Amino acid sequence: MSCAANLAAQKALLPQKIEEWLKWDKNDKTCEELRKLAATPDNQKLLENIMLNRIAFGTAGLRGRMYVGYACMNDLVIVQTGQGFLRYLEKKDKDLLQKKGMVIGYDGRHNSKHWAELTAAIFLHAGYPVKLFGMVTPTPYIPFSIRKYKCAAGIMVTASHNPKEDNGYKVYGPNSAQIIPPADKEIQQSILENLEPWPTSWDKSILSNNSLLSDPLGQVTCNYLGVIFNDILPEFKEINLKQKLLITHTAMHGVGTPYVKKVFDGIGIIFQTVPEQQDPDPEFSTVKFPNPEEGKSSLDLAFRTADQQGSVVILANDPDADRLACAEKQKDTNQWKVFTGNELGALLGWWMLFQYRKKNPGKSLENVYMVCSTVSSMILRTIAKAEGFHFIDTLTGFKWIGNKALELQVLYP
Repeated sequence: MSCAANLAAQKALLPQKIEEWLKWDKNDKTCEELRKLAATPDNQKLLENIMLNRIAFGTAGLRGRMYVGYACMNDLVIVQTGQGFLRYLEKKDKDLLQKKGMVIGYDGRHNSKHWAELTAAIFLHAGYPVKLFGMVTPTPYIPFSIRKYKCAAGIMVTASHNPKEDNGYKVYGPNSAQIIPPADKEIQQSILENLEPWPTSWDKSILSNNSLLSDPLGQVTCNYLGVIFNDILPEFKEINLKQKLLITHTAMHGVGTPYVKKVFDGIGIIFQTVPEQQDPDPEFSTVKFPNPEEGKSSLDLAFRTADQQGSVVILANDPDADRLACAEKQKDTNQWKVFTGNELGALLGWWMLFQYRKKNPGKSLENVYMVCSTVSSMILRTIAKAEGFHFIDTLTGFKWIGNKALELQVLYP
């Protein structure tokens, strides 16, 4: 078949796909959107794009615009993805899924909680335990929970630092790291094999009084903070209390504020926020792109607030609190210096080495490793060469760093 004939055949499927959608989708709003689009001939190209294409499931899961259609993020696509992921996990290790279940979290974006609940309902109806967080949480809570509870997998409904129109669906494997190939292709295939919603997939009533459902928030927060506080030497908390260092934090309209406050309180640092950005706001009303790594353009309000508060350091998280930016007021110029990711990586690497030596005086560094992506600065490589520990670079993306770190932990427990 020629390309033109193939394209024509694809377009001929459009009425069938629209009918299929209206049969499967239980969301009145998206069904009405589709009916309105289909009623206007000028929307033919848009309909072909959203109905004849499908949003791809990659190593970062799903991420895209919230809108009607198979190419976008919406209730039906979430149901299909949840069904496909469940079947994939059953094939991989059904016993683990049965015994340990999975953990699900969500951020403060539009639809995030609803989609987390839809996914939880699908697994509960299939008889699998689910740990569903009872409020918005930082993305790092999901991999932490997988390790703590030895879950079969984890899901975080978030679009991280994307614009407000987007949402996403991150998945983590039983090792607590984001998936790497070929898992993404296998999950995508499993989704395609389970497109028609199961009879119970839309039924969230199962979330009420279900013995298989639990909220891990309190326990995970306690354990997560415990790990942080155990890593900090007492002398540094004493220094914090004496210095009375003023730091301004912004959550970028995301989930970070209550969790960062607990950390600050526990290590003796005065907690100050950017009030307009401290609470979850799916409209991201004060920033166009809620990504602190954009630098000065995204931190303008934080600069003004910090100046008013007398702070000399700004810490900024993205909306799902898995990215960090840092800025420091320069004494000589009275201007704010925003650190690059490479600079922060070098500082954090040095700090980890410094603390390791304080805790392990005289101990060899032969089993000490630091890992970063190949596109990052080689500052840590230079430090490693000078100090005598190992340095490994990986493919781009934290999923590769995380999987390599887990591999090294097995080799050098």
